[in-house]
Order: sequence, then C-alpha cells, then structure tokens
Amino acid sequence: MKRILSGSRPTGRTHIGHLFGALSNWAKLQDTYECFFEVADIHALTTSINKEEMRPVIRELVADWIACGIDPKKSTLFIQSLVPQHSELHLFLSMIMPVNWLKQNPTLKDRMRNYAPPTKEDTTTTEITEDLYSNLNYGLLGYPVLQAADILIYKANAVPVGEDQLPHIEMTREIARKFNNAYGNIFPEPESIVNTTTRVPGLDGRKMSKSLNNTITIDESFESIKSKISQAFTDPLKIRKTDPGHTDGCIVFAYHKLINSEAIPLIKKECEEGTRGCVSCKAECSGAMNKFIEPFREKRAQININDIDNILEEGSKKAKEVASATIKEIKEAMKLW
Repeated sequence: MKRILSGSRPTGRTHIGHLFGALSNWAKLQDTYECFFEVADIHALTTSINKEEMRPVIRELVADWIACGIDPKKSTLFIQSLVPQHSELHLFLSMIMPVNWLKQNPTLKDRMRNYAPPTKEDTTTTEITEDLYSNLNYGLLGYPVLQAADILIYKANAVPVGEDQLPHIEMTREIARKFNNAYGNIFPEPESIVNTTTRVPGLDGRKMSKSLNNTITIDESFESIKSKISQAFTDPLKIRKTDPGHTDGCIVFAYHKLINSEAIPLIKKECEEGTRGCVSCKAECSGAMNKFIEPFREKRAQININDIDNILEEGSKKAKEVASATIKEIKEAMKLW
C-alpha cells in the first residue's frame, strides 16, 4: 500500500469544519493507504508560546478523531514531538532551503497581514515589508520546511489537503527534488489528494475557527446547536418572511447544503419566493444539524479518554521506527557519522 501523512495542530476541539475539510477524507483513505496521522504539537508553537498543559488538549483531539472514524487499528496516530527525527530532518533540509522560497510563501504572507496594521492608502491590505520580517520568529518563517520534514521522513507518497494547502505540497516536492539532486534519490515527490468539499463557514461568516469562537463541534448538544444557529448570519436584505431572499452568502443555507442536501431545491425556492422565513429555516437547520452530529456525539461519549495515551504511545513508537530508518538512510547519503 502507498503511504500518506497528514495531521493537525492541537489547538482545541474538533468542529464540523475539520470534519468536512479533512477528517471525513482521512477516514475514507484508511482502506487504500497506509496512513500516518500526526498531532503537530511542535507546529503549534510557531504562532504562540505554550504556557498551558497541552496533553489534555491532545487527548481530546485524538478522541475526536476516533469519533470521526479514524481507526487506530488501521492508522498510525502519533505525536510529532515524540518522534525527534522530524526535527532532525527539519535541520538537514534547512541547510538546502533558500530563504527567498520561504519569504514568498503565500500562507506566511496571509498570516503576517493578520498581525500587521493596514496601509494608510488601503485599509484592507497590508504591505509586506522588511519591518514585518524583522519581527518574525524563525519557527513561523521555516514551518514549511518542518512540514516537508513531517511528510518526507515517512517517504509519504501522497498528502490529503484542501486547495489552500496545495502550495505547501508543491514546496515539499521542490525540497525533495533539491535534496535528491544533491544526495541521491532518497525521497518520493508526494502527490496531493485534494478534498473538494467547500470550506465550511463559521457562524459569523468568516472561516470556521476555534480562535474566532464561531464553531459547531462534532459533539455539540442539541440545545447549543439551536442557540448557535439561531444567531448565525443570514441574508441582511431579508427583513420579513415575505421579502425575497438571497441564498448566496447565507450561512444557514450553506449548512443546509452540507447536511440537508435533499431539501435544498425546496429551501432555495421558498426563500427566494418569500414563503420561507429565517426563523423557521434556522429551526429546520438546527434539527438537521443535530441529526447529522448525533452519531459522532454518541461515539465520542463512548470513548475512554484514558485509552488515548496508550494509542498515542504505540503509534509514536511505530512512527519513530519508520522515521529512524529514514534518518539512517539520509545520514549515509549525506556522509554524516
């Protein structure tokens, strides 16, 4: 079987954006690939200094993965920092990595814009200047190299990603090519397995994100679902039930499309004709969302959180064995001791 690698930073509970954006795809791939799924705890340090205990967050995250169909008997679940070969390969790869490649990383530019004030001429765009780079930590600048090391240390043949992550996989391919040209054909150039699911919007219309507090978790209670969806953004031009609605940009309609697709033609027709009100539409969406989440909620409740440590210990041990073999091969190719 060919091998894949993917992972997630342990920054909080799993929400439906993760489910549709990654986990549902991971679950499907388990029967056709040898799967390695990492808890990327070192990556979590690139944007914030960890001052709290990360272990409880990691346990909850992995329990969520299992509830979403990730099977520890089929896949290797492990913690990045328990496999030091990731960091070792990251160091080796950094020796051949041009700084300019990193500075042109589009995701890095987006993150820098988020933390910098807009220019005076344009209140929505921030110019990327050398001043911004001067305040950048190396971990964030170099995280694509660590990400490449995560993939290449397992000689992964493919990586499941969303479309926004394609530049990272292309950079990993370039890094693999550059290393192979220098030291011999060690790494395969990983392919992308693109998840075509539309990005799930948050309750406020922005990207669903734990840091924005606009999520619906995979074990959200029905009461909480109703409360959250009742406050979700809809069409601002539809003031009364009889006003013709516009489904494009309506968050509630976007959720219907994900979990209540068979009803979409009727919902769209009634909304646009002014025979469906937002209150009743939100109530229907809440019921459909609860029905969709219920199996995940039930499975999540059955997971013994105390078993997660054993799963991660065994998975990290297996991952370390594979990574150690790769590092040995790399050192021989680089003529290191």
